[in-house]
Amino acid sequence: MLTRDRSHHSYSRADETVDVLVVGGGGAGLAAAIEAAESGARVVLLEKNDAPGGSTSWSIGSVSASQTPHQRAQGIADTPEAHWEDMPGFAGELAPRDNDALRRVLCDAMPDTFQWLLDSGIRFMGPMPEPPHRVPRMHNVLPNSRSFIYHLTRRAQRADVAIRVRARVVELVFENGDVKGVLYEADGATKRIDARGGVILAAGDFTNSPELKARFMGAQEAKVAAVNPTATGDGQRMAERCGARIVNGDLALGPEIRFIAPAKENFVRRLPPWRSLAAVMQWSMKHLPDAILRPFLMKFLTTALAPALALFEDGALLVNARGERFGDETDKPAYRLPDQPDGVGYIIIDGRIAERYSAWPHFISTAPGVAYAYLADYRRNRPDVYREADSIEGLAAATGMNAAALAESVKSASGPRTLSRAPYIALGPVRAVFVHAEGGLMVDESHRVLDAGGAPIGGLRAAGSTGQGGLLLKGHGHHLAWAFASGRRAGRFAAQAARSAPAGVTPEKAATV
Repeated sequence: MLTRDRSHHSYSRADETVDVLVVGGGGAGLAAAIEAAESGARVVLLEKNDAPGGSTSWSIGSVSASQTPHQRAQGIADTPEAHWEDMPGFAGELAPRDNDALRRVLCDAMPDTFQWLLDSGIRFMGPMPEPPHRVPRMHNVLPNSRSFIYHLTRRAQRADVAIRVRARVVELVFENGDVKGVLYEADGATKRIDARGGVILAAGDFTNSPELKARFMGAQEAKVAAVNPTATGDGQRMAERCGARIVNGDLALGPEIRFIAPAKENFVRRLPPWRSLAAVMQWSMKHLPDAILRPFLMKFLTTALAPALALFEDGALLVNARGERFGDETDKPAYRLPDQPDGVGYIIIDGRIAERYSAWPHFISTAPGVAYAYLADYRRNRPDVYREADSIEGLAAATGMNAAALAESVKSASGPRTLSRAPYIALGPVRAVFVHAEGGLMVDESHRVLDAGGAPIGGLRAAGSTGQGGLLLKGHGHHLAWAFASGRRAGRFAAQAARSAPAGVTPEKAATV
């Protein structure tokens, strides 16, 4: 752990003092800001990017919860206790590393938090089954994940949250053992803003921080990019300088292979997140025949998801942009992709595999419980990642690969990897990415950031991925659930601290909440 005593650092006087300061404008940060403002606090939210969004806007958009109106409508009886009991089934052998207390916080908070999302104007389809959940709990947002940011930003504005974009927080103001505020850069100047109720770090994970990935995961992982390019671990790094510690830094979803994003977003991702449109979609999911609904879903599935690793088990080859194989396709191929030219590869299959992946149960990609995408769906919806030819030479020409190198790759493959039946198909480019990292700051059940000795750092809370606290969030819908639930709670506690803090006294010294 990297620590540094900043208690005697000399800072300029604050340019501004507010009740609660939130760092990060993703789902967790917006939830924190809204809850604090609706509790009566004066709130400023600082976002380094051009607009709120964070990793929430990059997500598929699933939220897992119990006791939801959607469950009741389907006659599903469920409880937070059952949800708490089922979650370790996703963690498997990692379950002993989970934070049971924070898992309880999450599951207990989700029924009310899900209703809060509905009250904010967000609409869902579902719930969908996902074992080992004993009952369906996964709810998928409509029409896409931008709906969260659209509606929560508007709710924050109605609550008079001051959202400041292109405002990069560079340092926590740490004096006499407490966090007083932050230094941030905006409009070419560095400013200081203090917060009576404390600072809430909601700045995401470190999937795009080579430094933190190298430290916690390894040198090869440090080469792998992130789905969200601005998830650079800012909150974790700043908090460490105040004595905080990162837990479960070695755990992440990835590296995994994903198709490159289309140059132009399809119409599903461009759909406006209007409540009326979401309501129409919600009705359609229940009543429209599959023949009408499925083409719409395929526009989403062929854009957002990863190719199934079963392709490689069934004989597909993975080659680089020159047409060369670069290792065993079933032995962590995503780890080797960053070392290839331009960091990309292509999945090569023949007619035998193509036929197999044209119908259930062999799919190219899936969103669990929603739908499955087969080869024909990619041919129709992603012509930019689909190339087909009657010969290996023709496929090399279609993809720009070296014909001799690709021919040698196919020829040298043996056994189940023998590709000999036309047509020959290349799916790609594909690249290696991290989807999210589990390494968050250790926090208590009030989301206060803890130091190495387990004591709260005065004036500092963390939510979402930044404040994951060792909680394991495998399974669809748990990361977003934690973002919203922890953000709301951190905002509420910070607002309480602001009310209880006498002038000039750090709120954490004045009252424990």
